[in-house]
Amino acid sequence: MTDITDDIAEEISFQGFEDDYRLLQSLLNDVLQREVGHKFMEKVERTRTLAQSACNLRNAGIEDTAELLEKQLATELSKMSLEEALSLARTFSHQLNLMGIAETHHRVRRNRGVAHSSKSCDDTFNQLVQGGISPDLLYDTVCKQEVEIVLTAHPTQINRRTLQYKHIRIAHLLEYHERQKELELEDKEMLIEDLVREITSIWLTDELRRHKPTPVDEARAGLNIVEQSLWKAVPHYLRRVSNALKKQTGRPLPLTSTPIKFGSWMGGDRDGNPNVTAKVTRDVSLLSRWMAIDLYVREVDNLRFELSMNQCSDRLSRLAQEILEKESSAEDRHESWNSSQTWNQLKHHGEHAPALPTQLPTGADLPSCTECNEVESHYPRLEVPGSEFKPLNRKDAGASSVGGSSVPDLIKTSQKTLGNGNLPPSGSSQSSGMPRVPSFSSSQLLAQRKLFAESQIGRSSFQKLLEPSLSQRPGIAPYRIVLGDIKDKLLKTRKRLELLLEDLPCEYDPWDYYETSDQLLEPLLLCYESLQSCGSGVLADGRLVDLIRRAATFGMVLMKLDLRQESGRHAEALDAITKYLDMGAYSEWDEVKKLDFLTRELKGKRPLVPPGIEVAPDVKEVLDTFRVAAELGSDSLGAYVISMAANASDVLAVELLQKDARLAVGGDLGRPCPGGTLRVVPLFETVKDLRAAGSVIRRLLSIDWYREHVIKNHNGHQEVMVGYSDSGKDAGRFTAAWELYKAQEDVVAASNEYGIKVTLFHGRGGSIGRGGGPTYLAIQSQPPGSVMGTLRSTEQGEMVQAKFGLPQVAVRQLEICTTAVLLATLRPPLPPREEKWRSLMDDISKLSCNNYRSTVYENPEFLAYFQEATPQAELGYLNIGSRPTRRKSSPGIGHLRAIPWVFAWTQTRFVLPAWLGVGAGLKGVCEKGHSEDLRAMYKEWPFFQSTVDLIEMVLGKADIPIAKHYDEVLVSPSRQELGAQLRGELMTTGRYVLLVTGHEKLSENNRSLRRLIESRLPYLNAMNMLQVEILKRLRRDDDNNKLRDALLITINGIAAGMRNTG
Repeated sequence: MTDITDDIAEEISFQGFEDDYRLLQSLLNDVLQREVGHKFMEKVERTRTLAQSACNLRNAGIEDTAELLEKQLATELSKMSLEEALSLARTFSHQLNLMGIAETHHRVRRNRGVAHSSKSCDDTFNQLVQGGISPDLLYDTVCKQEVEIVLTAHPTQINRRTLQYKHIRIAHLLEYHERQKELELEDKEMLIEDLVREITSIWLTDELRRHKPTPVDEARAGLNIVEQSLWKAVPHYLRRVSNALKKQTGRPLPLTSTPIKFGSWMGGDRDGNPNVTAKVTRDVSLLSRWMAIDLYVREVDNLRFELSMNQCSDRLSRLAQEILEKESSAEDRHESWNSSQTWNQLKHHGEHAPALPTQLPTGADLPSCTECNEVESHYPRLEVPGSEFKPLNRKDAGASSVGGSSVPDLIKTSQKTLGNGNLPPSGSSQSSGMPRVPSFSSSQLLAQRKLFAESQIGRSSFQKLLEPSLSQRPGIAPYRIVLGDIKDKLLKTRKRLELLLEDLPCEYDPWDYYETSDQLLEPLLLCYESLQSCGSGVLADGRLVDLIRRAATFGMVLMKLDLRQESGRHAEALDAITKYLDMGAYSEWDEVKKLDFLTRELKGKRPLVPPGIEVAPDVKEVLDTFRVAAELGSDSLGAYVISMAANASDVLAVELLQKDARLAVGGDLGRPCPGGTLRVVPLFETVKDLRAAGSVIRRLLSIDWYREHVIKNHNGHQEVMVGYSDSGKDAGRFTAAWELYKAQEDVVAASNEYGIKVTLFHGRGGSIGRGGGPTYLAIQSQPPGSVMGTLRSTEQGEMVQAKFGLPQVAVRQLEICTTAVLLATLRPPLPPREEKWRSLMDDISKLSCNNYRSTVYENPEFLAYFQEATPQAELGYLNIGSRPTRRKSSPGIGHLRAIPWVFAWTQTRFVLPAWLGVGAGLKGVCEKGHSEDLRAMYKEWPFFQSTVDLIEMVLGKADIPIAKHYDEVLVSPSRQELGAQLRGELMTTGRYVLLVTGHEKLSENNRSLRRLIESRLPYLNAMNMLQVEILKRLRRDDDNNKLRDALLITINGIAAGMRNTG
C-alpha cells in the first residue's frame, strides 16, 4: 500500500469499491479472452483460486493445508512455459494496477461525500478556535505559514509515464461511470466501450522502460505533474483555506499569501549522478520557465473572454489608454519602417497579441470552479516541450520556429551536452539575468533575418484584415486591453526562452518580457482592485483570483530548482584551486585552518579563482555549476544542499565558491547577478553526522561573517536538512528515528542561542524504511519547537504520482499538510513526560542498532544471503532512474544506495530495513521490567507512538510464508539458517510491538488498511511465487532476455500490489 493510502485510510469505506474493481476486472478478463484465448484464462483463474484459497485458510488459522495449496501452486507455476509465465505476470500486474485505480477513485468519491473531512482546513480551524486560539493568532499564523514540498527524481516510480497517463484516463472514466444513473443507455454503453479501449491499449503497451530516462526526462515528468494536477489543485486548495479562514476569523486569505509552494530536485540533484551537469541544470530551469509562461498564456486567454465589461477604475482606464497609445505609435512606426525586414521584427517574431481576442481559447466556456471539480474528466494534456511536443493550434504557433528550428528542435538541442556535459563557451553579455548565449557573426545574423523575413511575408497585412483599426474600436473593454498587453509580454517572454534554449542571439528590451512574478502580478492585481471598486467582486473572485494565486504560488518557474552536491566534491575543487595558487593542499588542512582561510576569503572583495585556471573535468563541472547558479540566481533556483555535510567548513566552502562565481559573472555582465545568493543547506545523513549536527550549526553561527550573512541575505533564517534514508540504512529504522529527533532538538536549540530562525528540511523517502509514512502523523510527531510555521519536505518517485497525480487527491494532500503544520505550530506535540523516557529510548536505540549492525554489516554471510534471497542484482535492468544504484563501485552494503536496499526487501515482502533491530531493542527493555513505561510512552508521547505505529504498519505488510519461500528456492542451504533466524526476529518484533500497543492483532487500529492489503493478496502472493520461479530460471540462464522481461514485469506487479518500491 502507498503512504497516500495510509495517510487517510481511516476515511475509506468499502461501499462501491468492490463494484468499481469488479467492473475493471471483468473488462480486463474480456480483453484477455480476446487477446490470449480461453485456455490460458482458465490457467489464470486456477492460479488465482489456489492463491485465494491459501489466503483464506491462513486467515482461518489452518496453516498446514494452506502450505499444501501453496506448494501445489508453486509446482504448477514451475511447469509453465516461459510464454505462459510472461502472460501470467502481465495479467496479475494489470489486475493489481486496476485495483489501485479503483481504490484511488473510491477514496476521491468518499471525500466528496464528507461535509467536514477530518484534517480539513474547516475542521482544524474550527477546533483551534474552539480550543482557545484567538482568531487573530489563527489568521496571522496561516498567512505567514511557509511550507515547501520538493519533488525529487529518486528512482522509485516503477510505471512508465505512458501507462500512468492511461491509468489517469481510466480514473476519469470511472468518474463518469459513477454518475451512470444520470446517463442514457446509449451513453452507458459508450462509456464501457471507452473503458474497454483504454484497457486494451494498456494490455498492448510494453510495460517496461527500454532506456534509462535522462535528467531532462525526469524534469519533464515533474513538470507534467504541475500541468496535469497541481495547476488545477492549487487554486481549489487555496479557496478552501480562504473560505475556512473567513468563516473562523472574518477575513479571507490574502490574494498573494502562499501557505504552500513547490520546489524540485529534478535536474539539480547531482549527488552521485554524473548525468546531471551544469548545462542540464540550466536547460531544466529554462524549460520550467517556458512551461510556466505557456500555462499563464492559456489562463490569460480565458480571462480575456470573461472580463468583457467596460466599467473600470480610473487607474485601469489610464493604463488601458497608455497601452492603446503605445500600440498606435508602434503601428505608425511599423508602416514607416517597412518592418517586415527590420531587426525589430526579427526580435519579436510577430508575437504581438491583439487586444481583441479573435478565437475562443480552450476551456473559456467552462466556469473556473470546474478546474478542480471532481466531476470534470478531461484527459491529461501532453504539451510539454520535448520529443512528443506538438505546437498549440493557435495564431502564434506559426511563429514557434526560429531560423528554421521548431520548439521540438530547440528542446532536443537543449538536452545535448558538449563532450563531458560541460557548458559551451559563453559569448557576449546579455541584457537580462538569464544565462548568456554565444555571439553570432554579422553574416549569421543576416541569414537569420533573411529566413525570418521570408517566413513573415504577407503575415502583417493579413493580420490587419482580421483586426479592427484603433479608430474603429473606441468601446473596447479596458480589461481586455490590459490582458492583451499581458499576453503580448508573455508571448515575447516565451519566445525569448526558446531562443535562450537554442543558444540563439537574444536582445529583447527588458520592458518587453516578464522576469519576476511581481511584474506579472502588478497588472492582475490592478484588474482585481478595479473590479472590486466597481461592485463586480463576484467576477474578481473567479478566474482572476485563481490566476493571481497561481502567479503567487508558482511564480515564473513553477518550482524553484534546488542544487545538491556531495561535500567532498567542493573540497576537491578548493584543493585544486589552492594548489594552483601555490597556497597548499586544502584537503590536508585541519578544520580550524580551513575556517580561517574560508572566512578570510569571504570577507575579501576579489575573486579567488583565476579566469584561465586549468583543472580536472570533475572540478570544472563543479565550477561550471556555480557559474550557472550565479547566472540564474535565486529567482530561478532555491537552495544549495550539501549532502554528507559534517563540518562548518563544508558550508563555508560552498559560500566561497558561490561568491566567487557571482563576482566573475557580475564582472562579465557589467552589473550585479540576477536575484540573490542561494541559501546553503547542510544535509546531515549518517548517525555520526546527525549526532554532531547541533555542534556544527553552533560553530557556523558563531562566525560573525556567516551570521551577518544569514541575517542580511536570508532574513535571519538558517535551513538545515536531515536525511532519513542513509541514517536508516546505517543504523536501522528505530535508531535513525531517535537520532533524527535528537538532532532536530539540538539544531533548534543552537539556532535559538544565536537568535536565528531555523527551517528544517526533511529528506523523507516513500517507504517507511526510508522515513516515509503518513504526512500528518510525521509532522505531528516532530520535536516541540521544530515546526514553527515553516517546513520543507521531499516527495519522491511513486509518491509524487500517488499524492499529486490527480487534482482531487492533491487538494486533499495539500490540506492535510497545511493543517498538520498549523497544529504543530500552535499546539506543539508533547515532549517526553519525564527524563526516564529519554533514557529508555537511548537503551532501546543502542540495543536495536547493535542488533541491526551485527546482522547487516558484521555477519560475513549476510551480503551473499541478501543477493540470493532478493532480486537486488536484477533491479538495475528496470531503467527507472538516471543515476547509478551505487555511490561507488564497491559491492558492499555500505555503498549501495538506500533505494535499491529497501526496494529489494519490499519485493520479497520481508521489508527487513523497516523492522530489523526493533524487536531486540523492545525485548531488552521489557525484560528489564519497563513494559508499563513503554505502554505509557505509547499513549502519551506522540513521537514514540508514531514510531511504533509505523513499525506495526510495516509488520502488517510483511509476509513470513512468502519470505520463507524465497529462501527455500533461491538461497544456498548453508545460508538458509540465517533466513530462519531473521524470520524469528520478525515474529519477535511483532510480539513486542503488540505488547507495547496493547493491540490483539497487527494493524488493529487501521482495519481499513488491513482489509485493503488482504484484498490484494490472491494476486500478490501468486506474483511473488511466480517471481521466485523466474528468478530460479534466470540465474541458470542469465542471458535470456525474455526471462529478464518476465522478471521485471513481476517486479512491476509486486510494486503495484505493495504500492511501494523504495
